[in-house]
Amino acid sequence: MSRENDDQKAFWEAFATLWVTKQDELDRLMAPVLEGVLASAALAQGQRVLDIGCGTGTSTLQAAALVGAHGAVVGADISDPMLERARAQPTSHRNVDFRTADVADYPFQPASFDRVISRFGVMFFADPVAAFANIAQAMKPGARLSMACWSYLDRNPWFQVPMYAAKARLGAPPPVDPDAPGPLAFRDTARVLTILERAGFHEVAAAPVELMLTPPGDLRQVATHAASIGPAARAIEYFEATEADFAEIVEGVMKGFADYKSPQGVLVPAEINFYTAVA
Repeated sequence: MSRENDDQKAFWEAFATLWVTKQDELDRLMAPVLEGVLASAALAQGQRVLDIGCGTGTSTLQAAALVGAHGAVVGADISDPMLERARAQPTSHRNVDFRTADVADYPFQPASFDRVISRFGVMFFADPVAAFANIAQAMKPGARLSMACWSYLDRNPWFQVPMYAAKARLGAPPPVDPDAPGPLAFRDTARVLTILERAGFHEVAAAPVELMLTPPGDLRQVATHAASIGPAARAIEYFEATEADFAEIVEGVMKGFADYKSPQGVLVPAEINFYTAVA
């Protein structure tokens, strides 16, 4: 693993328990995003696929079902605890290989993948050009990259509302470089397309798509979930917030999400950048 990405491994190891615990909630929340990635990738029987930032493995297993027994999917992630959960998922697919790997410099066999997919797994590279160049060399000529990344904060209340609620209760944590590795690092489509081109990809394209996230549970459950991850969680950790602080933040998120209640549950609007490129 690259020394530059050591901090990202430490981050994901620290939050792995939370993410593993909330796997079902996160999978349901992000189901429309994964549908978009898989539709863009147009996976076919017999293909060999790399799933970047596979986490607890749901995206990898869905890809495995699409490529069939004669295909194969490598699920790569830097978090051992999340990969342990991925390997423990019940499945009849024997064409799946979960690997602890920093794809920024992992020695993949050259020209070995027909497709590369990622659902929110590529925004954390310390040197994104070098990382994508390493990914590109692992792809067959003409292979397709399909990935989903968060768009701007003000277009994603799933992050914005909890962040404002935490700020109202705790104050603002120190500012960070908006282009530094993090969930919103790939919000600017022009910047990302330039990164991909510099890494050697062509036919690069970005499609910002408005969709509804589908978190499970009632308003309080959804608000509690949203307050536990993302920018709000960063503020809670930085200020060493108390249980009373967290309870107040959840109340603020509930107020912010109140208009998203529907007969189908709490549906949170989002804008997701779907990127594609050819090696």
